[in-house]
Amino acid sequence: MQEFEIIAKTFKGLEEVLAQELTELGANNIQLGNRMVSFTGDKRMLYCANFHLRTAVRVLKPIAHFKAKEADDVYKAVRKIAWDDYFDLKTTFVVDSVVHSEEFRHSKYVAYKVKDAIVDYFRDKTGERPTIRITNPDIRLNIHISDTDCTLSLDSSGESLHHRGYRVKTVAAPINEVLAAGLIRMTGWKGETDFIDPFCGSGTMLIEAALIARNIAPGIFRKEYAFEKWNDFDANLLDEIYNDDSAEREFHHHIYGYDINQPALDAAAENVKSARLSDVITLARQDFRDFQKPAEPALMVTNPPYGERLTPPDLLQLYQAIGTILKHNFTGNDAWIICSRQELFENLGLRHSFKAEVFNGQLDCDFRKFQLFEGKLGKYRAAGGKVKSDEERRLMSDQRRFRHERNDFKRRFDDEEEDPRPFYDDEEFGADYRLLRRRHREFEQSEFARQHRSGERRGGKPHHADGKGGAPKAGYRAGGKPSFGRPDRKRFKD
Repeated sequence: MQEFEIIAKTFKGLEEVLAQELTELGANNIQLGNRMVSFTGDKRMLYCANFHLRTAVRVLKPIAHFKAKEADDVYKAVRKIAWDDYFDLKTTFVVDSVVHSEEFRHSKYVAYKVKDAIVDYFRDKTGERPTIRITNPDIRLNIHISDTDCTLSLDSSGESLHHRGYRVKTVAAPINEVLAAGLIRMTGWKGETDFIDPFCGSGTMLIEAALIARNIAPGIFRKEYAFEKWNDFDANLLDEIYNDDSAEREFHHHIYGYDINQPALDAAAENVKSARLSDVITLARQDFRDFQKPAEPALMVTNPPYGERLTPPDLLQLYQAIGTILKHNFTGNDAWIICSRQELFENLGLRHSFKAEVFNGQLDCDFRKFQLFEGKLGKYRAAGGKVKSDEERRLMSDQRRFRHERNDFKRRFDDEEEDPRPFYDDEEFGADYRLLRRRHREFEQSEFARQHRSGERRGGKPHHADGKGGAPKAGYRAGGKPSFGRPDRKRFKD
């Protein structure tokens, strides 16, 4: 198959993690950018990128690069494209725009000019115009402008890839699935020890850790991708990718999630069940102050509250308790904490050995590693203990570049991919549209939960492993082969 340019978008701070994923996937010509990684591959690679990448929020296929100093330049360049190679009059489409330019002040206006050029192309050629549809369009286009450099792409993902498909319950301000996966991959953990999140909320970190441990593709629960509506869609190729479980593995350790908030734990239990990972994830209600030293080696990755639910005095006391408990009850292990406030890190009373700078939505955060060992640092080093690996030293040196760019990034925070809040990508369309979109998504979530409870699948047929109305065989595919929690794509296509 012919290779072409592909762009995977991600969050600030996760570019290197995404590049490593693409290397493992076999992509060619990988180049890091700002909140994106470009590479080349064929149609299989495009499908695999959507299906396998944990730290990508969107996968784009560029179809045109051009220069533009004003909106009319954009219109003329887009008008020249042979749009009937991509879709016809029966196809609905929408245009998303991301603009970082002194020449173009409003991204919505740029999107309108692209839309007008496409509509005029078809009107001149056929006398009719295609239909623009904001919700669930057949084709989604993306126009990106940086200064005068313009890239027009087909969006192959559709819904942001952080919408994995397993979340049926949520809590206030849940951590984004892509960010959670990126943080875990940044630690280097692949399932060699137990995993603990003592502030687990609705279970996102736990589920992403389980998927990583078993090497289950994050797209396994997803119902559809935008490329499935393209003219050249290859259903057999996608089925082949979906049903290839040769890289999956067993997980011989365990994952533990704790939270003091019972509604959050209830949501986590529903999500874990939806992801079919109840056999490796244990949930319990527990105040972190009651945390006990684990019996087995473990990695801790957690996202404690930093100002959303607790008052400042409570937070200072909580972080002081976290530091004390880690020092006495987690020795011999590593703990990684993401937080947006320096004073809270200082209240831990612990010295970090590694720091990465990331964004959690619009919050400028540090992700810090704490090595918990007995005695003094000098004695630990004298005994052969390593505080930083060579890779961690290299990554930390790269943070100078990040710090130079982060203030500019915060000023230009208008890219929907940067904010994991469910409805941020609809800000451009106004309050009425956001309300409509929110209701639409709430309906989809409630309908998915209803079908999950009743055992339904696509087409309204009973979702049973034997296809005959018998009891479902959760966790096993046809022939009794363990699937480590993954559903069979064919179940959704009958």
